[in-house]
Amino acid sequence: MTQSDSNQILTGTAETVQKHGFFCKMSARKTSAWKRKKAWLEARFSEGLQLRLLGNKERGFIEFIPGKYAWRGIENADEFVVIHCLWVVGKSKGHGFSTQLLTEAEDWARENGYKGVAALTSSGNWLIDKGILDHHGYQSVDSAAPGYDLMLKSLSPSDPPQLSGHWHAKAAAYGSGVTVLHSAQCPYLEDAVTHARAAADTLGLSFRAIEITSATDARTLVPNPYGVFSLIHDGREISSHYLLTKQILPLIDRD
Repeated sequence: MTQSDSNQILTGTAETVQKHGFFCKMSARKTSAWKRKKAWLEARFSEGLQLRLLGNKERGFIEFIPGKYAWRGIENADEFVVIHCLWVVGKSKGHGFSTQLLTEAEDWARENGYKGVAALTSSGNWLIDKGILDHHGYQSVDSAAPGYDLMLKSLSPSDPPQLSGHWHAKAAAYGSGVTVLHSAQCPYLEDAVTHARAAADTLGLSFRAIEITSATDARTLVPNPYGVFSLIHDGREISSHYLLTKQILPLIDRD
């Protein structure tokens, strides 16, 4: 762990993740979702993934990784660091902790010779709020519907990364029925698969769940920039984020 002027920062590693966790599902360590995320992290640390958590009982974390290994629909990112997640919640909001965590990623990028830090934002997903990055000097370098922006803070001159695109063609490749793509990168997505399966069963539709098991899969197989989840009906994406069964049913009915 390291000590900051603002708050103690815990550094997650393969050796410490069991003790400190990874922020999400902290009270559900016995579930398969928590165990799968832990295993996912342990496999990523050797690729350079970095995990920082607020200490002193504050609630927040940042997860970032060299762009070559980012589990997002982002291309040409080898010279950059990509932030997967940045969350500060509850009583910890409003104390500058987001700035502190972003600084962790930016300092690490500089120290390791990267040319910038990129992050995906969205108006309708569990991703970083665009306004936070705007405030810290990030600029949009690419965008996609509905409401995605690829934000970049450049540290030295370089061609920017871009979104992988071809979203409609990727969705169409899955054909008829209900298909859900999911990854252990987000431990909440196991529940999302359960809700999607229940919706398909209720409507008597065929269902399949496909696990995304590599960063390459996230870029090439998933029909949205988020890269680790997609809900598809008859070859058209109807959601790129977690929904309850009752939220899925009307989307399929009118699809």
